[in-house]
Amino acid sequence: QVQLVESGGGLVQAGGSLRLSCAASGRTFSSYAMGWFRQAPGKEREFVARWSGISTYYADSVKGRFTISRDNAKNTVYLQMNSLKPEDTAVYYCAAVLRSWPPRSLHEYDYWGQGTQVTVSS
Repeated sequence: QVQLVESGGGLVQAGGSLRLSCAASGRTFSSYAMGWFRQAPGKEREFVARWSGISTYYADSVKGRFTISRDNAKNTVYLQMNSLKPEDTAVYYCAAVLRSWPPRSLHEYDYWGQGTQVTVSS
């Protein structure tokens, strides 16, 4: 089992940057596939990024602006967000599942953090 805690959210102007962190508990963190998702008010939770250890995958809406990375030594996954837009405003969640390949569907993830709010002003 793994517990996830996100941090790094906040209020930023359009065009700015934020780096989200997701710290995981447990000694088998490297065995878990990780992903980032977000949920805007009144909308469904959606995929943002996932990292397989070999390749990274992004939603079309964030491609070229967001970067997912992972540090197994620190049990942490990061989401670097650049060139932020008002439509990026959402609660951002990291998620984990005990498998080697990170799925795209949120329904396949077993563990979730509490989320961190990102607000981008225009």
